[in-house]
Amino acid sequence: MTRRLYYDDPFLTQFEAHVVETTTVADHPAVILDQTAFYPTAGGQPHDTGTLADQPVIEVIEREEDGVILHVLAAADAKLTPGSLVQGQVDGVRRFDHMQQHTGQHILSQACLKLWGAQTVGFHLSDTYSSIDLDKLPPAEDEALARVEEIANGVVFADLPVRAWFPSGEELAALRLRKPAGAHERVRVVHVEGFDVSACGGTHVTSTGQIGLIVVRRWEHYKGGLRIEFLCGGRALRDYRLLAATMRGLAAELSVADTDLADAVRRRLAEAREYHHLAEVRLEALLDYEARDLIAAAERHGEVRLIMRVYEDRLLEEVRRLALRLADVPGVVALLAVRGEKAQLVFARGPGLSHDMGAVLRAACGVIGGKGGGRPHLAQGGGPAGSRLEEALALARQQVLAPGEENPRCQTPPPVVS
Repeated sequence: MTRRLYYDDPFLTQFEAHVVETTTVADHPAVILDQTAFYPTAGGQPHDTGTLADQPVIEVIEREEDGVILHVLAAADAKLTPGSLVQGQVDGVRRFDHMQQHTGQHILSQACLKLWGAQTVGFHLSDTYSSIDLDKLPPAEDEALARVEEIANGVVFADLPVRAWFPSGEELAALRLRKPAGAHERVRVVHVEGFDVSACGGTHVTSTGQIGLIVVRRWEHYKGGLRIEFLCGGRALRDYRLLAATMRGLAAELSVADTDLADAVRRRLAEAREYHHLAEVRLEALLDYEARDLIAAAERHGEVRLIMRVYEDRLLEEVRRLALRLADVPGVVALLAVRGEKAQLVFARGPGLSHDMGAVLRAACGVIGGKGGGRPHLAQGGGPAGSRLEEALALARQQVLAPGEENPRCQTPPPVVS
């Protein structure tokens, strides 16, 4: 087994070691050392990064069958050969960040257990946030999580000693672990003095004051319990700075004090909803007028009243709502198109007709290099070839008016509406 120097000193970032073996992992070179300060991915905590002989270490893996640690490298290096003495450098900023988050997790988990008996059943530490999964919900989430945050930060402010060690079997049996350790030959224990005792192989701070701050960022119901996202130390500080800068910026935009921002935003949102409702009412009226004008100007072919239009950069949703109005009118066939970043087609037909607009649209979409579909009375699709919209509408027109004929030609080009 590789000797793990981070067990002796979690703050150790520079070390020397001998190369025991070289190998490969997923086509990347990897080395095994007789000892290392690099933490491998385990227990919800990501691996350390850094360098070996100035070569970037991109992943650190523990081999399950023998406890050997594999240092995966960005590229091979002639200095990294069996028997050679190499210099290792762990990224200290990343390591300390992980120490803050992991010890903070222990404290937060114990606080949840003490407050409402929720046991932690999952832990995840990513590059930007950490989370724990609890096996039960609190009686009142907002109040409970605010109280948990207070308890956790009280432990931080008390600057309690944190000890990590491998107790003897007799000593382990006497400890009251937060969760059973399971069947392991050796069990490492992390003890936050007077607050929490847990089995854990991760890297941790040596006193709770080094965590800095524990902030519950958000939460959600998850698998019958609660998932809590939290930030500790430097992450909490960066999050505070971001939120504070955002609040100051918004307050300045709205010309209000920071303390009045919430009320000002609520007022603006209420106004926006009112304006949106008014705009919707007016749009509906305009679409009604537009539909009547289109129907009045439609081409008449027996029982079919044909409407064809190409709109330049119009909102597709508006065109679709217009098509729905036209589809309510008996005998109307509407072939509408929007030319923008992508060519869009909306085809509709009214009651009393048997045309399958889904089939007509699929054929037209083939012309513009796209696809689409829908129901017999309404279909929608698109494609990248906007320059061929008129050709696509010509094909659709021919299928509506003379479905058996080949080589369709549009006798009346569709009007282009900007």
